[in-house]
Amino acid sequence: MDFELEDYKSLRAKMSCGHTVTPTSLINWCHRQLDQGEVEFVCGQPGCNVVWSCEEVYKMALLTPEETKDIENTLFNRAKDCFGAKKCPGCKSLVLREDQSNLRVFCPVCTRNKRKIYEFCWQCLKEWTLPSPHADHCADPDCVSQPKEILRKCPEITFNDVRMVTGCPSVRACPTCGLLIEHNTIKCKNIICSRCKVEFCFVCLKLSAVCGSYFDPCISGVAPRQTSIPVWKRK
Repeated sequence: MDFELEDYKSLRAKMSCGHTVTPTSLINWCHRQLDQGEVEFVCGQPGCNVVWSCEEVYKMALLTPEETKDIENTLFNRAKDCFGAKKCPGCKSLVLREDQSNLRVFCPVCTRNKRKIYEFCWQCLKEWTLPSPHADHCADPDCVSQPKEILRKCPEITFNDVRMVTGCPSVRACPTCGLLIEHNTIKCKNIICSRCKVEFCFVCLKLSAVCGSYFDPCISGVAPRQTSIPVWKRK
């Protein structure tokens, strides 16, 4: 009998932490963690807090490609929207960046599985193999910030219902959490961010309460194109 206390008769898989579990019990346990809003899979054995990689769970639970894709989408969307997480290029597990100013990110799952330090670039999602003197990209020559490129190259917007506003980029990074948002050109100029739920003016990038208008030009004018992505400072 495994840690889910289900006496399934099928063969048991030995997980990386050393505990055994049946495929049925494993997927039930992982679905329970998903239902509780978790974004990683932790062993259910009392006293064991080992995190299993997504690849390990998919393999040991004998999931079909459709089941794997469904769980991946659930995990990724929840973690991306709530915490700004990304998938490790090595094990595909979700990773949160502790230092928002550092592109060099440590993956504990790959480090444990490979038995050596594994780090990757938060920007280009490639393994970090060489030191880089730059703060905005790793040593890979193709490492560029896609969000910054979108902010730099996006066309200007023409509002249908906002008066006398020109020269405003069509894509903005939320000034609170950094999520890229595109205005649909209709109704007022204010946007409620789908991630942090903060309302701000798309034109001057101030909070709506500070801007004070919805269909008229901002007193401070049009904010210039953003050249950096704001970091969400959660309280």
